[in-house]
Amino acid sequence: MFERAFISGGSSGIGLATARLLLSAGTRVLLIARNSEKLERARRDLIAHGASPDMVETLSLDVSVYDQVQHKLSPWILAGKVPDLLINCAGMADPDYFEHIDGRRFSRTLEVNLSGTWNMVRIVAPGMRRGAQIVNVSSVAGFIGLFGYSAYSASKFGVVGLSEALRNELSVRGIGVSVLYPPDTDTPQLEQESRTKPYETKVIAGNAGLMKAEDVARALLRGAQKRKFAIIPGLQSKLIYLVKRFFPGLVYRIMDRDAKKAYYRRIQGE
Repeated sequence: MFERAFISGGSSGIGLATARLLLSAGTRVLLIARNSEKLERARRDLIAHGASPDMVETLSLDVSVYDQVQHKLSPWILAGKVPDLLINCAGMADPDYFEHIDGRRFSRTLEVNLSGTWNMVRIVAPGMRRGAQIVNVSSVAGFIGLFGYSAYSASKFGVVGLSEALRNELSVRGIGVSVLYPPDTDTPQLEQESRTKPYETKVIAGNAGLMKAEDVARALLRGAQKRKFAIIPGLQSKLIYLVKRFFPGLVYRIMDRDAKKAYYRRIQGE
């Protein structure tokens, strides 16, 4: 397993679930998130479930602000506390009909999901040693564009492109890069998404299964240890990935059919 891990988005969801597994394996963990109160609650929860207090630390910062990431992480890097596992799990989703999303909402999604990932890697990667691993969290919406997720899909496709370039560039230093493509996962973020999710999106997503954060975290760590580039949790997600890759036209026809059915059902009910 790994010696030290930095986890952005570590106060809840997949990030927190991954921290639990790492701590149980003896990895030192730094949880990173914006909300200091949520971070402290997460730390107390981990300690209550057996983690040693000196093995889990927290750091409050906004990954979308480069200067803040640099200022707050630099002391760790200079002190030699460089991780051999960096997990960029911080993210947001603000689904809505495309015409309802203004420039501010679009930009904020890209700032957190894409720029936030870039900022973390930019500050941490230069100090990482051979054998270290970076895991950037994308989404199923990072390999297939979904109704209502135009901003989110744009950001998560961007994470994949960034990761592919980093994989090639960092390979010369012996640093691995992975991309996690989680499906809908039972997390606080998914619950928040439902507030603005279009009707059509809810209907289409209703056909997909919901994974537990713990199961996604296990897949993440298995893939990271094997230094796999694409980590796709769940059989259904793997199937969608393969069908989309080899038979994109079929996937588009099915998605368009479902979207049209839901659309007409909605307008007839208005």
